[in-house]
Amino acid sequence: MSVSVVVGAAIISDGRLLAAQRAEPPELAGGWEFPGGKVDPGESDEQALVRECEEELGVRVELGERIGGDWPLVLGGAVLRVWTATLVEGEPAALEHLALRWLSRTDLYDVEWLPGDLPVVEAIAPYLTP
Repeated sequence: MSVSVVVGAAIISDGRLLAAQRAEPPELAGGWEFPGGKVDPGESDEQALVRECEEELGVRVELGERIGGDWPLVLGGAVLRVWTATLVEGEPAALEHLALRWLSRTDLYDVEWLPGDLPVVEAIAPYLTP
């Protein structure tokens, strides 16, 4: 049985992390997450993440290092795989989210992170400016 993979981008600019507020589904709406989404058949994790950033934010990103391993997601039994990312082209826009917010290390927990993303937030904190 194959595990469903969700990829996320920890987009960092000027020492701050981009957080995205979910618009749907209803049980996740309003929660904050790393931009990204499901890996389509025939795609690598990295290809899916670059595609998702283009679709969700209207930006092109360059992926950096992977953060941790497979982070288990409570809903659906999927795993989350996260990479650091830098903006290469465009300004992020909330094309599929309710809102976007840039967070420094000191205000990292000012938003309500989705439970599956929260452990990754802790792992990404050292990459950010206070």
